[in-house]
Amino acid sequence: MNNNTTPAYFMVQIKAKSFDELMQRYGNFVFPVLEKFEGQMIAGSATPQVLEGNWDGNWAAVLRFPNMERAQAWYNSAEYQPLRDLRINELTEEGRVLLVEGFDPAALGR
Repeated sequence: MNNNTTPAYFMVQIKAKSFDELMQRYGNFVFPVLEKFEGQMIAGSATPQVLEGNWDGNWAAVLRFPNMERAQAWYNSAEYQPLRDLRINELTEEGRVLLVEGFDPAALGR
């Protein structure tokens, strides 16, 4: 289903060392870069409702891009690289970031 019209989503779960510092040093600067690549944060919470499994993070988010190409271009861009390094190396204890392609049930012939 990989094409230029299928949206792509980053699913993010992190454990920030300091949530306030994460927002000041990362959050205040990431949105202009995200928007440059046509991305948007469509969900974000410090207290997501855990229905299955374990979660010990303090921030979860979902980012939406128009397609996989734009999502990967943002994640690998020179503009995002310093923010990504900052998040990984200084601001978080751990994290999980997944990139998934949107799904259309019609593609299954239903």
